[in-house]
Amino acid sequence: MTGAKRKKKSMLWSKMHTPHCEDFKQWFRRRLPILEWAPQYNLKENLLPDTMSGVMLAVQQVTQGLAFAILSSVHPVFGLYGSLFPAIIYAIFGMGRHVATGTFALTSLISANAVERLVPLSSQNLTTQSNTSIVGLSDFEMQRIGVAAAVSFLGGVIQVAMFVLQLGSATFLLTEPVISAMTTGAATHVVTSQVKYLLGMKMPYISGPLGFFYIYAYVFENIKSVRLEALLLSLLSIVVLVLVKELNEQFKRKIKVVLPVDLVLIIAASFACYCTNMEITYGLEVVGHIPKGIPPPKAPPMNVLSAVITEAFGVALVGYVASLALAQGSAKKYKYSVDDNQELLAHGLSNVIPSFFFCIPSAAAMGRTAGLYSTGAKTQVACLISCVLVLIVIYAVGPLLYWLPMCVLASIIVVGLKGMLIQFRDLRKYWNVDKIDWGIWVSTYVFTICFAANVGLLFGVVCTIAIVIGRFPRAKTLSIKNMKEMEFKVKTEMDGETLQQVKIISINNPLVFLNAKKFHTDLMNTVQKENANNQLLDDISKCEQNTLLNSLSNGNCNEEASQPGPNEKCFLILDCSGVTFFDYSGVSMLVEVCMDCKSRSMEVSLAHCTGKGGLLASIEHDPSATLSILRYLCFLVASLIKAMKYCGNPDSEKPIPFESVSAALSNIYSNKVSHASCHAGV
Repeated sequence: MTGAKRKKKSMLWSKMHTPHCEDFKQWFRRRLPILEWAPQYNLKENLLPDTMSGVMLAVQQVTQGLAFAILSSVHPVFGLYGSLFPAIIYAIFGMGRHVATGTFALTSLISANAVERLVPLSSQNLTTQSNTSIVGLSDFEMQRIGVAAAVSFLGGVIQVAMFVLQLGSATFLLTEPVISAMTTGAATHVVTSQVKYLLGMKMPYISGPLGFFYIYAYVFENIKSVRLEALLLSLLSIVVLVLVKELNEQFKRKIKVVLPVDLVLIIAASFACYCTNMEITYGLEVVGHIPKGIPPPKAPPMNVLSAVITEAFGVALVGYVASLALAQGSAKKYKYSVDDNQELLAHGLSNVIPSFFFCIPSAAAMGRTAGLYSTGAKTQVACLISCVLVLIVIYAVGPLLYWLPMCVLASIIVVGLKGMLIQFRDLRKYWNVDKIDWGIWVSTYVFTICFAANVGLLFGVVCTIAIVIGRFPRAKTLSIKNMKEMEFKVKTEMDGETLQQVKIISINNPLVFLNAKKFHTDLMNTVQKENANNQLLDDISKCEQNTLLNSLSNGNCNEEASQPGPNEKCFLILDCSGVTFFDYSGVSMLVEVCMDCKSRSMEVSLAHCTGKGGLLASIEHDPSATLSILRYLCFLVASLIKAMKYCGNPDSEKPIPFESVSAALSNIYSNKVSHASCHAGV
């Protein structure tokens, strides 16, 4: 008997742990998103917009690749390689359909610290000029790209390790104000690094704490060395770029093809420089020789990995945070989902694999992603098409870029950072919603420009956690009264006995960045679960269930309530009496909940909003939130204490305020009945 039992137990154990073919298929589909979207690609609808977007993206990839390679203190040709391989890897493993991966200003700036520290410019005279290297460049240039590739390799390994440890879920600590401040501060650093090219000055490499201020001090001390020709050409290029891009933005709906002003400017500037011989006549610095072709792969030097650990962590964290923010923004805009952990794998491999092809660290860039939005890209096919064009540049067009003035290239980079720099405008909404978020933004920005992007990011996260820990002890976790979810259905004579349903849910915790996602997930799960029980719940006329949206707990929301059928309309009242404090992330998530509910034919009202400076006041102060709610929830109640209410009359200009949930319920009921009576009378 014992032997039989053991045999039976071993058979069950092997059955439980034997992987099936279907499990492997699901795993591969989850880890290779291209297997999901590629078979469903619609050639007729998507190929043309993806092709147009790919052409425009290739122009950005080439110009930014050249500039960010120089920013990374390596030869410009390595920026072209960095615009090719990471984009291909991300298209296979990444989930962001409109994320353009390639060279990135922030990661280039970080890797430049390692390059200048380990292979300083002063060592150039100690290395012999050699044309027998892999790409026909000097040993000095090959040593520099070796260090940059090592930073990329180790940074990618760190990201893959974070994926294995499933640390993507920890991104909730990276709040919107922290990311906005860090990227804005890093963009300020990049603009500062381009000043020497814009002014045509010869300047030594300056980095380290307060290096931002030392650069401008050096500029003012040597103001007489500014080349007027470079300054005028830079100003002209910036004016043309800004003007044409604004016109493209204004008339993008009327014109089918956007003018590629970057490409036109590069061709015009290179041709003018060649014809007038500006390099010798005026002393303008040009890009120089660009070798043809792609060298065979070679492993980055492993002996320098221990020396670049700091920069590798900076590349891994800053690159991932900036890229994930763009992927999530893309997913939110076009209504699809992004897995935080899968993005870690995608960006990790986009750094590890290209490091064997002499690539600098990569990440997604806001300018390129915004370009995909504006040109109507549909999928990652646009990025793959851009890779084909970049490949053509590497093998055929590269040598023609010799005469491109560096001041023009710097102007393109500065204008391309406009999207990051205008994030200063966020300060107003942070001040109106939560002044602590405003303080975090300012302090994170100051730390970023005084030290570095990774230091600013770390400071912002630590500061945010400390503030929330200090605020949470003052929070009450439950409402004063034990609010329950109440449902009732009212039959009216409208639309053939349309059922009207009202649900009340109590929010019993503060809404902050720590629990904003959980709040959204729990509430949406409650709505979605109701669909499965629709037929069973049609026989129920009244149902009461305890509801607790405790977003800080580790449990899931298990409440089940009735979901309105196809012909039913539903009202959802969120009792906010338990929301003792909130931040910008919480208010933004509340607005998103309202929008999602509206898309499910649910009208949302807020009750028991706190007094002066309360939740409703914050929503009213946020222009984007106000616009959204006005557009999707019909109107706002201006009172800070009373409910935000839709009373059945979208044209009403004077919404009725409510001091309690019961008053709102009674009014909805009477409103619907009277509206039905009037309709029957007519």
